[in-house]
Amino acid sequence: MPTNLKAEKTVVIIKPDGVKRGLVGEIFSRIERRGLKVIALQMIWATKNQIDGHYPKDDSWIKRLGEKTLNNYKNYGLDAKKELGTGDPLKIGQMVRGWLIDYLTSGPLVKAVISGIHAVDMVRKIAGATMPAQAEMGTLRGDFSVDDATVANKDKRAIHNILHASETPEEAEHELQYWFAPEEIHDYRRAEEDIMF
Repeated sequence: MPTNLKAEKTVVIIKPDGVKRGLVGEIFSRIERRGLKVIALQMIWATKNQIDGHYPKDDSWIKRLGEKTLNNYKNYGLDAKKELGTGDPLKIGQMVRGWLIDYLTSGPLVKAVISGIHAVDMVRKIAGATMPAQAEMGTLRGDFSVDDATVANKDKRAIHNILHASETPEEAEHELQYWFAPEEIHDYRRAEEDIMF
């Protein structure tokens, strides 16, 4: 648990579709209107090695990715084995992980550190569900993403869902250390902090 509950940190990465669609300002505007602070910000064109290091490599995470894909195929009455050549969740997870790496290196990204009360949960709430079809209207993905995991898988590519947001405080801590040097993070006091909390 962070020592300062008002300053939990999380990582946001705006993916190539978010950058190319001109949604960077909209994304940070919604985050800041919520009362969260942007304390680090940079545009980069990531290498395959950087993205490979960003995503877990353990079999359990990769298998979970494959299981999500299999469930999605099942929900839509499609045959994953026919489409992807296998029904093995680990092999499918490896495919999806590879598509993610290819996609996130296809254009510039904007990486940021966000700070505030329950920053991890708040940013995930603003972002909306990972699958755009499940994201509520009013969230970033619900308002701006029309892609579908099944369509993406049929096209042998990652889903275009605008941004990545750390899922847990532990994941946020790993991503914070992975993507940012301490001198790139700048804490400050927002003018309305005394009013807000």
